[in-house]
Amino acid sequence: MSVSASRARLAKIIAARSFGRGDITLASGRKSDFYFNLKPTMLDPEGAALLAELSFDALKDDSVDYIGGLEMGAVPIAGAIAQLSWLKGHPIAAFFVRKKPKEHGARLAVEGLAKGETLNGKRIVIVEDVTTTGGSAIKAVDAVKDAGGEVVMVFTMVDRDEGAAETFKQAGIVFRSLYKAGEFLKG
Repeated sequence: MSVSASRARLAKIIAARSFGRGDITLASGRKSDFYFNLKPTMLDPEGAALLAELSFDALKDDSVDYIGGLEMGAVPIAGAIAQLSWLKGHPIAAFFVRKKPKEHGARLAVEGLAKGETLNGKRIVIVEDVTTTGGSAIKAVDAVKDAGGEVVMVFTMVDRDEGAAETFKQAGIVFRSLYKAGEFLKG
């Protein structure tokens, strides 16, 4: 399937499985009359495959070492991209950032790295399912920077166009998305 055909098909899946109307309070605390819950798309076989394919295609030329982000939204996406990147012969490892480190075990904020493996000096893309203001992604950015990683971009599946671009511009971080919320609001 061509990139444009894959993108059109994924938009249909998101519209059917993950987009809704109704009064909702977003993670940012803002109120909205529409929402995206990308988990049903991320966990659908075709949806996961298309998200990984389109994301990998968008990132493969950026010399990325790792992809990850804040739990829960980043976990399925990062895992799917990591798997596809291996199959395509251009491996990008995955990790995730806990919202709060566990109070037992290794007490790590960044999870998924093998013993002795670090993000230090690595080129990192922070991935999100849906981005509103960018606040959640900034938490992941901070954790990665604390671990010595270089955040080269924040990449989201859906940008709600509600302030994230400005947040990342002020932080000096490149921000890109697969879709803008407006693409789903037309109908």
